[in-house]
Amino acid sequence: MQEGTTDRRGRLHLPQCTTSREDRLIMQMAVMNYAVTSRTVAQHIESVTHHSVSARTIRGRLQQIGLSARRPLLGLPLTQNHRRLRRQLCNERRTWVAEWNEVVFTDESRIYLQNHDGQIRVWRHRGESMLNSCVMHHNTGLALGIMAWSGIRYHSRTHLVRIAGTLNSQRYMSKVLEPVVLPYLQGLATEIFQQDNARPHVARIVQKFFVNHQIELLLWPARSPYLSPIENMWSMVAQRLS
Repeated sequence: MQEGTTDRRGRLHLPQCTTSREDRLIMQMAVMNYAVTSRTVAQHIESVTHHSVSARTIRGRLQQIGLSARRPLLGLPLTQNHRRLRRQLCNERRTWVAEWNEVVFTDESRIYLQNHDGQIRVWRHRGESMLNSCVMHHNTGLALGIMAWSGIRYHSRTHLVRIAGTLNSQRYMSKVLEPVVLPYLQGLATEIFQQDNARPHVARIVQKFFVNHQIELLLWPARSPYLSPIENMWSMVAQRLS
């Protein structure tokens, strides 16, 4: 009505505050060092080109090429031998299908009673973050928790065993293997027992126990805890408690 036309009005775009050379430097620094901060990149750009660039601009340029800041995945340091044994384990059991139903995956975990996983949310208005009902209280000292052991199979599971104190080979024998594992395995037609390489598990008296009772063990390479599905079970238990 004002201009007498129906053409789309052109939009005003702010001029880009970085040059193509600076964009290449930003990308190179991010690719060469994934842990570099946007502030460090901005300081480097200013020292090289004598052009002041904000950290927010750096993050915007990196997002344009598909990079965004994420928390790194925590993992165990693996040597070449660790990687070789992991690959060997997977290759030897690549064709397993029904065989996995016979494996009893076992592990112990410390369950903290006053800890949460950060996924709990509260509904509040702006400015109410300090209300007592909106604060998740926790102790500054050692968190209270219990040590528990359990085993899972495709069609069944063992009893949950509470372990007082620190688990050692003697307690592993007297509290877990003899009263729980042995009767459970005797009720199965076929079984393969899995455990990690924790010190109580690989002690001589424990290994002798498996040999005397003819219990087949699933060879488990060192530093391979995340290959066991029981790790997911412990995570589900912790989330339900939270």
